[in-house]
Amino acid sequence: MEEVEFIWMDGEFVKWKDATTHILTHSLHYGTAVFEGVRAYETPKGPAIFRLKDHTKRLLKSAKIMQMEVPNTYDEIFEACKQIVTKNNLKECYIRPLIYYGYGKMGLDTVNAKVNVSVAAWPWGAYLGEEGIKNGISVRMSSYKRHFVKEELAHSKTTGHYTISTIAKMEALNTGYEEAIMEDLEGNICECTGENLFIVKDSKLITPTTKSALVGITRDSVMKIAKDEGIEVSEETFDKETLYAADEAFMTGTAAEMTPIRKIDGKDIDDGKPGPITKKLREKYFDIIHGEDLKYEEWLDYC
Repeated sequence: MEEVEFIWMDGEFVKWKDATTHILTHSLHYGTAVFEGVRAYETPKGPAIFRLKDHTKRLLKSAKIMQMEVPNTYDEIFEACKQIVTKNNLKECYIRPLIYYGYGKMGLDTVNAKVNVSVAAWPWGAYLGEEGIKNGISVRMSSYKRHFVKEELAHSKTTGHYTISTIAKMEALNTGYEEAIMEDLEGNICECTGENLFIVKDSKLITPTTKSALVGITRDSVMKIAKDEGIEVSEETFDKETLYAADEAFMTGTAAEMTPIRKIDGKDIDDGKPGPITKKLREKYFDIIHGEDLKYEEWLDYC
C-alpha cells in the first residue's frame, strides 16, 4: 500500500501514521463496520470520483441496516471523500469510507456504542492486474457458499460479510487461480469474492439476481451502458452449468473495474479471450470513468 499524507477521521484530517484506533474497538472484534470502495480518475477536467453520490447513499444504507446512528451527514461524508483526494494531491486513487463502532463498548450489543467515521485514499492500480483487464483472468468455483439469512443483509457492505470472501479468495490463489465464483446454498451463482458477475449468452447480457449478492454500483453502470448500446440485459437465477456454457464472462467492481474471465475451473470460456460484447462495454466504461464520454458526465463528481 502506497501511503499518502492525510486520512479524514471524525471530521478532521490527521497524519497517515496517526490515523489509529484502540485494540478494543468494537468493530475489530465483531465485524460490525460498514464501508465503501470508491475510485477517483484523472479526467480532462481534473480528478473526478465515479458515482460518489451513489456510493455515499449505499454507505449510509449499510449503516442503517446495521442499526448504526451515524454522527455525520450525507453531505459531510460526500465532501470528505472529495477533500481527501485534493488534500493528498491525488490524480487517481482508491477511496475507502468506513463507519465503525469504536472504543468503549464490548459485547455483541451496540447500545450506546460510539460510532466513528473515517475516509482514506491512496493510489491503487488495477486490482486484478492490467494484464487481467486486457486479456482476462482464470477463476474457479469456490467450495465456499455465499449465504445471507435475510436478503437485505446481502445489500449491506458490512466488514464481517467478507470473511467468507477472504477464505474463498485464498482458496483460489492457493490452487493456482486468480479469483473465485461463489454459489448460494441452493447452487445458484451469486457473485465473486468481491465483484459482481456477468455472462453473455446468444448476445444477451445476464447477471445473477441480487438475492444473495451486493447491489453493485459498477454492476448497475454496466447494465445501463449495455441497454444504451442496444444490448439485451437480464437479471436471472442460473447454475454453474449455465456459467460453463457462456459465450463470454466478466466481473465488475470498483476495485476490479471491468475484468474479463477467460477460464473457469480450467475450461476456456469460448476461445479463452475477451468476447466482442465484453470488449465493447469495457471500452465504453473506461471512456466514461476518465471523462471521455460526456453523455455520462453526471456520474462524475469533480474534486
